[in-house]
Amino acid sequence: MSVATLRQMTEADLPAVLSIERATFPLDAWSEGMLRGELADQPRTRHYIVAVAEGEIVGYAGLAAAGDQADVQTIAVRTASQRAGIGSAMLSELLAEAVRRGATAVFLEVRADNPPAQAMYERFGFERVGLRRDYYDDGTDAIMMMRSLNGQGGDRDG
Repeated sequence: MSVATLRQMTEADLPAVLSIERATFPLDAWSEGMLRGELADQPRTRHYIVAVAEGEIVGYAGLAAAGDQADVQTIAVRTASQRAGIGSAMLSELLAEAVRRGATAVFLEVRADNPPAQAMYERFGFERVGLRRDYYDDGTDAIMMMRSLNGQGGDRDG
């Protein structure tokens, strides 16, 4: 159980979210304009959340959903708050939202040089389905992963 609570992201959260974004993804951080664009499509095709602990935003995550397919757009947790279950809690919420929206599959890309994130996704039933070479701005490959949804939105291990 995480010590953070989850709620919908708003534009007022952008300064804190951008700080985490730039610290987590220094070589290919999303711009404020990109994040504003994502929020502008909420709730129509987007679902963005923040994790709040002790009054501070410690993580955020986003889902894009259209038709029967959903894509995890991003998940990031402040370094000091990692390994506390916050990423898993946010991923569980994104999967539950994908189910609520009628998605039958969820896709994502994860950096090939980020084994902890890959392991978390695998715990949630994601399987590797491909590779995108030089996907990230620094030339790192992306591992494409997919999870079929059977009406369950959460960690298969409990």
